Amino acid sequence: MTPVRSFAVKGESNRHMASSLVTVFGGSGFLGREIVKHLLAAGHRVRVGVRRPEVLSQLGRDACVEAVHADVSNESTVANAVEGADWVVNSVGHYVEKQGATFHRIHALGARHVARQAKRAGVQRLVQISGLGADPASHSPYVRSRGIGDDLVKRAFGGATILRPSAIFGPGDALLNKLADVARHSPVVPLFGDGRTRLQPAFVKDVAEACARALADPSTVGRVYELGGPDVFAYSELVQLLLERMGWRRIIVPVPFGVWDVLAGAMAWHPNAPLTRDQVNLLKSDNVCAEGALTLEDLGIRPVRVEDVLSACIG
Repeated sequence: MTPVRSFAVKGESNRHMASSLVTVFGGSGFLGREIVKHLLAAGHRVRVGVRRPEVLSQLGRDACVEAVHADVSNESTVANAVEGADWVVNSVGHYVEKQGATFHRIHALGARHVARQAKRAGVQRLVQISGLGADPASHSPYVRSRGIGDDLVKRAFGGATILRPSAIFGPGDALLNKLADVARHSPVVPLFGDGRTRLQPAFVKDVAEACARALADPSTVGRVYELGGPDVFAYSELVQLLLERMGWRRIIVPVPFGVWDVLAGAMAWHPNAPLTRDQVNLLKSDNVCAEGALTLEDLGIRPVRVEDVLSACIG
């Protein structure tokens, strides 16, 4: 199991770093939990803003973590969560729209609420976790909301650092584990389209470390980083790697995107649909770092390869 890596930033004393109070929105999520771990390992005090009361009680068991109720779509709760904080991280993200929690409301308006209230509270640093390919002009509601959110954050908090990770993998993820679930229970593994869509998966601990380093390093102010792993895979190659590593023999079948669109539409009525139209749309486009973009390496991080930790990631 990969340990949490501690670090020091040139020009920053450990004493100064330990004095920072960091508010993390979305700190109970898959990525957020790792960010909290890295911040604690670096000596920071952490306040986690979460929506659900039951999560508050779970987090409250850790004496090093202060938990407060906060919903990024409710600006007054955001204001309360950032009060007195030195640094703020917004790692809130949704892949499925439901019960009024639309992509625009969470990724765009919610991000603006965090940035605006962080500015008003005199917060020194803000890290916004977005997504690779974020584009305010995209046809995908998810990608568009990410792009709009990034623009709103820049306007409200000019020195914000924006991190745009590719698909994130790690223990309990929604990428490798979903593939494994299908392969584990079926003799056939369907591909999205012909399986040629390219992905550059990033290890969750690398993304969390990038967040912690970005906060502590003044040179990252106002910059945008694209976070991907060291390898680019076609979707079919990722499936093959998983099957080979786990020793499973399965039939791999390409399935046209038109069929996936129909299936996702048929599931749209279900509140916990395993597949949505927007998830299908995301898999129609490559998700890799742009040439010349700032990356994990620019933050001094040597990214972990999928094959090096794949077995440990599959539950």
